[in-house]
Amino acid sequence: MFRTTKVTSLIALGVAVAGLSLTACDEEGSEDQPAPAAPPATTAAAAGDSAPGGIDGTTKITVDGKSVNVSCSGASAQGKPVVVLLAGLGDGLDKLTDFQRRLSGTHRVCSYDRLGEGASDQPDGPQTFDTTGKILTGVLDRVAGKSPVVLAGHSLGGLIAARYAPDHQDRVKGVVLMDATPSTMSADVTRIIPESAPSPASDIRAQFVAVVRGETPEQLATPDGEVRSAGNVPVEVIRHGQPYLEQGVPGYGQALEQAWTEGQRKWLALSSHSTLTVADNSGHYIYVDQPDVAVQAIDRVTAQVAR
Repeated sequence: MFRTTKVTSLIALGVAVAGLSLTACDEEGSEDQPAPAAPPATTAAAAGDSAPGGIDGTTKITVDGKSVNVSCSGASAQGKPVVVLLAGLGDGLDKLTDFQRRLSGTHRVCSYDRLGEGASDQPDGPQTFDTTGKILTGVLDRVAGKSPVVLAGHSLGGLIAARYAPDHQDRVKGVVLMDATPSTMSADVTRIIPESAPSPASDIRAQFVAVVRGETPEQLATPDGEVRSAGNVPVEVIRHGQPYLEQGVPGYGQALEQAWTEGQRKWLALSSHSTLTVADNSGHYIYVDQPDVAVQAIDRVTAQVAR
């Protein structure tokens, strides 16, 4: 993860620029914690048969002709959903390891590397929400089978979960959005930071536009769109409470924070049964800074699904 001033601001906007040559990695002032080690690798043949999909640990599966790195842990239970974690842009499932381990004490939990991230294959070309959703469907087929699913996504992973759930209400029975990239963030950023803005704001604007166009290892374009309804499935929206954009983007940070806050409220339209929580002591990485808040949200959603 990169932690220059520019990239810290981008991370707060729900994106990371891993793999981009837009800025250099700067160790000075780094706020990152070392990434935890991934769970021990297994093979499909060695994985247990007691859980949906027969996967315990980390292994590779084939989805639509591509190798996808997945990790599953925790025991399955009749009627309880499988929790599937979706990381943010630039993050692999290894970033989620500690969080997944904690959840797996009471839940069946799986995570995966999207194409272009972690140990999964590279995409063949530009991706859309439809194509990345097709990979997600293949992952769910394997790790959850016919069990209900709760999607818990961070940042870009939350945006993907929110775009996916309305079209897959037959299997997605709950959603948790952890500081998910807002549905109108592209318009918000380009409106708030004009092209004529001085550096570093103009650089941040250009980098963000590049990310939206899919100029990342995932090659996933993320245009703005309306928040569509997933019915009345339980949805928990969590936003960060530490407004560090105000310092990260001088002159424009306060307006960006306001847009981000409004964007989190907009996600409530994903369901008629939705709740917004603020992680008061957290930055963008809520599941790292305040994991209790994220765990409790997932507990509440899964409990409602299991009724």
